Amino acid sequence: MAESDKEQFAEKVGKKEDRKMKARRHRERGLWFGLGMFGLVGWSVAIPTLLFLMLGIWIDRHYPSNYSWTLMLLVLGIGLGCFNAWYWVKKESEGR
Repeated sequence: MAESDKEQFAEKVGKKEDRKMKARRHRERGLWFGLGMFGLVGWSVAIPTLLFLMLGIWIDRHYPSNYSWTLMLLVLGIGLGCFNAWYWVKKESEGR
């Protein structure tokens, strides 16, 4: 193993240890915290999905075309919502 590999490995182990110690200090994050995160993830996906879906329906009604804007914007809304949920979960797991 090269010296830089050893340093990177030691750094990863150190970060994981820090995260583990922080989790032990913050044990009050129990059931309610988990339910709150579950709600946050759900709403962060649902809101963009519904907004883009409504926009797609509106566009299809007012500007008919060969393409379904409803379907395209629904997929875009789901993708944006999933990215948004990933961002919040990642931010919360890093401890802000």
